[in-house]
Amino acid sequence: VQLVESGGGLVRPGGSLTLSCRISGFTGVDYAVIWFRQAPGREREGVSCMNRNDGEKRDADFVEGRFAISLDAPKNTVYLQLNNLKPEDTATYYCAAGAIRLCGSTSLYADYDYPHWGQGAQVTVVS
Repeated sequence: VQLVESGGGLVRPGGSLTLSCRISGFTGVDYAVIWFRQAPGREREGVSCMNRNDGEKRDADFVEGRFAISLDAPKNTVYLQLNNLKPEDTATYYCAAGAIRLCGSTSLYADYDYPHWGQGAQVTVVS
């Protein structure tokens, strides 16, 4: 299994970015894809997740409708659209995938259940 991320960059507060996560190597579609982020000196936290099979989604409370996870099935690529970015959103964003725990109420707190990870994409929000 391989996850390849792209996107990220530097934006001003209120700006937008799109992160991509191209996934290959899974057999079937019974797995979840989840975006985590980690800022310097802070613990990694879950942002959004989606089930590849049924499209169920979950967002962390801090998303507040600003971010949107989506899937391009033919490309097997999951996107994370980041809107109305704030300085506190500055972090390295990682996509992860796994079949152990599908997207649900506890997924965002269970990074240990996602064995496949992308290389990370830096998002910096600065005035």
